[in-house]
Amino acid sequence: MSHVLTRVPLVFQVIYPHHSKLSEKEKTSICYLSFPDSNSGCLGDTQFCFRFRQGSNRKSSLSCFLETTDRDAPPCLKREQGHYYGYVYFRQVRDKSLKRGYFQKSLVLISKLPYVTFFHSLLKIMAPEYFEKQEPCLEAACNDIDRWPTPHPGRILTLPIMGVVIKVRIPTCYDKPGTSQLVQSAQSDSLVSIVLPTIHEVDLFRCFYPVFFHIQMLWELVLLGEALVVMAPSPAESSDTVLALASCISPLRYSSDFRPYFTIHDSEFKEYTTRTQAPPSVILGVTNPFFAKTLQHWPHIIRIGDMKQAGEMAKQMKVKKLKNLKTLDSKPGVYTAYKPYLNKDEEIIKQLQKGVQQKRPSAAQNAILRRYFLELTQSFIIPLERYVASLMPLQKSISPWKSPPQLRPFIQQDFMKTLEKAGPQLTSRLKGDWIGLYRHFLKSPNFDGWFRNRRREMMQKLEALHLEALCEEDLQQRIEKHTEVESVDLVLKLKDKLVQAEKDQLPVRPGTLTKLKSHIDAVILALPEDLQGILHKPSTP
Repeated sequence: MSHVLTRVPLVFQVIYPHHSKLSEKEKTSICYLSFPDSNSGCLGDTQFCFRFRQGSNRKSSLSCFLETTDRDAPPCLKREQGHYYGYVYFRQVRDKSLKRGYFQKSLVLISKLPYVTFFHSLLKIMAPEYFEKQEPCLEAACNDIDRWPTPHPGRILTLPIMGVVIKVRIPTCYDKPGTSQLVQSAQSDSLVSIVLPTIHEVDLFRCFYPVFFHIQMLWELVLLGEALVVMAPSPAESSDTVLALASCISPLRYSSDFRPYFTIHDSEFKEYTTRTQAPPSVILGVTNPFFAKTLQHWPHIIRIGDMKQAGEMAKQMKVKKLKNLKTLDSKPGVYTAYKPYLNKDEEIIKQLQKGVQQKRPSAAQNAILRRYFLELTQSFIIPLERYVASLMPLQKSISPWKSPPQLRPFIQQDFMKTLEKAGPQLTSRLKGDWIGLYRHFLKSPNFDGWFRNRRREMMQKLEALHLEALCEEDLQQRIEKHTEVESVDLVLKLKDKLVQAEKDQLPVRPGTLTKLKSHIDAVILALPEDLQGILHKPSTP
């Protein structure tokens, strides 16, 4: 599932497992990203995460068992194809016996999986022990992790680690959005130390609190894949805010790049800060004051102060002008010239403000905000889902002896016409320029990512229906009318289809593939013995 590394400034002390292969470039990225900038002043223990590019021309050693994890996972929890996540537990305490006057060390977990809450909880157990007892303790932890089951969506996992037991459930794409399927039961949980209700969700209300008057505008900016930079006082606040932004359009997957913690040493620094072209579609989280000058030309900047528990009300109401952002010490707020497409939803602001005044628990505020974003995204995406479903050919047009029919193309004008009667107004109270928002969205990386995924799912559904239609045919009767060469050709094609169906894990009815195998076997047995040998005569039971 992961690699464990420990780092003192710019030096790797140890990597577990020892056979882990990281390129020099990847090691350098991890070195710089696993420590806060010197200006952050993070005394004590700090946890944050970062994300970096996987080296080219190299397959991930983690991908072998993650394909099954991907199949049933919701879009936002599928493994990263070209990036790794780094989850950091950093400790800095005064120590006069050391030359620098401080003990500084990071324990870093590297994974392809975006299980932020889970990995941070895991590090809370491992890191303090490691800082006290050093390497043997890491070896013991890795031995525990080696015995964990594959992280399969939908299963409740009980994971022992260093004398502690964590209970988690990985969500599936079939779960109702916004619900937790993990229920604590006193009887079965007597040996469980920690029950995690979520493996990946950050506290949205805490993250958005410094700028919560602008949550709806931020949702639009993320939905449209706009270039966004978060300027924060520490890597913890930077990474939490970036993760909150990327997740606010869930269940839609954020398809552009995002860097929860980005430094001037990052290999993409020049690429992302150049002024010779427009800023890319990316969300960056930064803490170094240097970025206030370097990224001044970026169109949307979020400046957050220290995240305190919501005691006093956030004051900033107006969106600030970009020219007013001179340094990282500028007042918290959103600096942009962006004009939102939708009218502001005052109801959610009032509801959250009332919660602050009444000292509503943070978990309740978080649930309210998460549900608000979910309903807003669903209202936006349902018309697209409905239109794309209409591009699917009718089932009666599927013939077992012809190639599966093609999906009809997505035509923007046709989709726009559907919005008049079946647009977001059916499920959302918000008014505004929904048409303009859709036009902009259809040009964005998020639409491209969503449509590619939906198209792939629909093509697989067509392949599955085609296979099911083949299984209903009497193949033996069919080969009686064909030559041996044609029969052999049919067997080879059906075998290819079977292999592909198993590889792609097509959504076929239970028993379909078994039925197809028995059809193939029956056809082979009807052929002369020499041909049966060539086609691998099936073993008799």
